[in-house]
Amino acid sequence: MNRRMTVRALRALGVATASAALALSAAGQALACDISEFSAEAKCDGPHGLITVTDKDASGTPAVVSVFRKNDGVEQKVGQKEVKGSGEGVVITFDEDWKPNAEYRVHVMAGNIVDEDIKPDLTAPSTACQTETPSTPATPSTPASTPPAGTGTPSATTSASPTTPAPAAPSDNAPSPAVGESHLAETGASSNTGLIAGIAIALVAVGGGAVFLGLRRRGASSER
Repeated sequence: MNRRMTVRALRALGVATASAALALSAAGQALACDISEFSAEAKCDGPHGLITVTDKDASGTPAVVSVFRKNDGVEQKVGQKEVKGSGEGVVITFDEDWKPNAEYRVHVMAGNIVDEDIKPDLTAPSTACQTETPSTPATPSTPASTPPAGTGTPSATTSASPTTPAPAAPSDNAPSPAVGESHLAETGASSNTGLIAGIAIALVAVGGGAVFLGLRRRGASSER
């Protein structure tokens, strides 16, 4: 009786242990890193292109993500980064000014668990990122052009021609000439007229005397 109970107890313990092992194995597989927990997307940051990779591995297994650009069968490596995922998702970013409809291969390596590409390959959108429009500078005001010399209207900076000052009007206080002086000025006479007339009379007298003496001497000579 005791042996039967012991055997039954051992069997029950073995079944419980196996069930627990299966449960732990299933839980471990559920928490293990898987390629399905990775996703990639091509985005824009203003005029610049980006490729983002999201890791939603709840186990937090460290992984290495590599991105390759595919161009007519030739691949070029864009970049490589490490990531440690979480249930909420951890995002890593690669700077890549992708062209519309460009194709990329994204490879994930997580220890000995994952060594695969994200399927299908990433295809960029058909529309490129918009280029920022530069602000238009304010148009400076155009200064008034100065016309060439001798043509057009002179500019405001050209100095005006000096004007000839008008002759000053005679002052009302200036003494007016006497009536006699005005007549003398018109005939060319001056205030020395009397003196000149006296000298002229004296010269006429002297000349007349000289003529008289000359005639007298000539008459005396003829008588002899």
